[in-house]
Amino acid sequence: MSKPPMSPTPAGAIPTPAVAGTPLRILRTEGVVLLAAAVAAYFVALDEPWWLVPLLLFVPDIFMVGYAKSHRLGAALYNVAHSYPVPAILGAVAVAADQPLWQGAALVWFAHIGMDRALGYGLKYDTNFKDTHLGRIGR
Repeated sequence: MSKPPMSPTPAGAIPTPAVAGTPLRILRTEGVVLLAAAVAAYFVALDEPWWLVPLLLFVPDIFMVGYAKSHRLGAALYNVAHSYPVPAILGAVAVAADQPLWQGAALVWFAHIGMDRALGYGLKYDTNFKDTHLGRIGR
């Protein structure tokens, strides 16, 4: 039997996982699917160089710089860079403007998010970098 879902704990306390058991495995599998689909779309639909994928793959992690100031700012910036709306908007604008390079950047951004989710790096709580919606990193 899986553990029941838990809600985030008050500020300063370590959050418990928002998901566990089978739902957690499904969410992490969805990350693998997103990673594979985004990389496949990059190589099948675009005529951009392959070396842009490894070059751009970790660019969203630059948003962790906010952690140098505080957990709150770090989590806010990290979550903006590691959720779907911004790369979706970038991709839509790139398609509308017929800009394959930026379409590729959006796909690699999605691939990064999928990779992170597959590895268990979820959206951050403002208590600690290790506290995510997929559970505590390193548990």
